[in-house]
This record gives sequence, structure tokens and C-alpha cells, in this order.
Amino acid sequence: MPLDADVLEAREAAEEPRTLIETAYRQLRRDIIDGSHQAGQKLRVEHLKATYQVSAGTLREALALLVSDSLVVAQGQRGFRVAPMSLADLEDLTRMRVLLECEAVRESIALGKDDWEASVVSAFHKLSLAEQRLRVDPQVSFDDWEACNRHFHESLVSACKSRWMLRFRRLLYQQSERYRRVSATKGPPPVEVHDEHRAIFDAVMARNADLAGAVLTAHVHRALTVIRKAGLLK
Repeated sequence: MPLDADVLEAREAAEEPRTLIETAYRQLRRDIIDGSHQAGQKLRVEHLKATYQVSAGTLREALALLVSDSLVVAQGQRGFRVAPMSLADLEDLTRMRVLLECEAVRESIALGKDDWEASVVSAFHKLSLAEQRLRVDPQVSFDDWEACNRHFHESLVSACKSRWMLRFRRLLYQQSERYRRVSATKGPPPVEVHDEHRAIFDAVMARNADLAGAVLTAHVHRALTVIRKAGLLK
């Protein structure tokens, strides 16, 4: 039975891939997010077979899943391309991510119990350690930091009960990873990022939904602000 991207996302958090399609999907997604396959690039199945060591059919299945993630664009008989990136897209993405993520955090604050708080504390601690390593060697430590950053943001919304809100929020977060990598690797060093995460953490632990929403909004706008100011995208 075909797997959708949500099922693969849930599995990825817990275990190794079960099928060649899952493996190819994860590898392609990673390579798109980290810029190995650049925005707008043609993804030629015949060329990718050797790189990912899977059949053309498996690659097409994996690419179809990435289309549902909005990381790849299907062009009918012309094949697939990496989804484009633009300042206008980032502005729209940021606006929608703020709406969904702040609402999901607000619901988590209202509904979360002790185990939710414990998960946020644990995720923040791991993120803080990753941020220390990031300051020492940004190039080597970025992927580790990004994984911890993703886990922290997911922990914040994990008590939210809306499956659809979490699904669309996850899609928007995944899209934002590409832009965040541009801002982090081509823009100025993110020296205030730990302070921003600390402010979010403190507001959530205090169960102050209004303050949490305000500091989270400013935090989510970081990549947009850096990219716009530095002229990294048009």
C-alpha cells in the first residue's frame, strides 16, 4: 500500500526506514533541504538512480511523496524539479507558520500536562547543548543543531489535539528549513538564537500564552528578516 508523507514523517522520528522508497524519500528530502539539489533544479530520474542506488520506479514513488511535501514540483511528462524559493514565498510561508504555530502552542499550553512539560524541558536542554556546539563550529554542527531545533519546536506543540493543525504546521516547518539554512549559512551568525529559544521556553513554562506567542512570532520572523536585509533572495 502506498505510504503518504505523514506516515513516513512519524516513522522517521522513531526508527530506521523500512523500505527502499522510505530510504530514497529521506535521502532526497535531506539533499533538497540542505541545498545539495538547488531550488528549481531538474531532478532526472535516470541520473539519480546511480546516486541513490535504487530503481527508477522507487525514485518516482519517493519523488511523488516529496511533491506532497511541496519540496518537489511535478511537471507532467517533463518530470520533476526542486520547488523554487523566493522572498515572496518566504513572506507567505512565515505569515502562515506564525498563525499555525502560535495557535498550536497556545493549545498545548492550555492542555499540556506534566509529561508535556517534561518533554519541553528535555528538548530545550538538548537544544541548548547543540547551540553551544554551533557557536564553536557552525559548519560541522549545523545539522545536529537543526535536528535539535526541530525537536524543540515539535515538543512545544505536542499537546495540541488538532491533527490537521499539526499536519500543516509540520509542512510549513519543513519548508522553512530550506530558508533557515540559507539565512544561517549565508547570512550573519545567529548570535541571539539561544536567547530567543530561552524566551520561548520561559514563557511556555510560565503558561503565558500571550507572551509565548509574541516571542515565537519574532523568532519565526528571523530567517525572513536576515534574508531580506542581506538580499539573499529576490
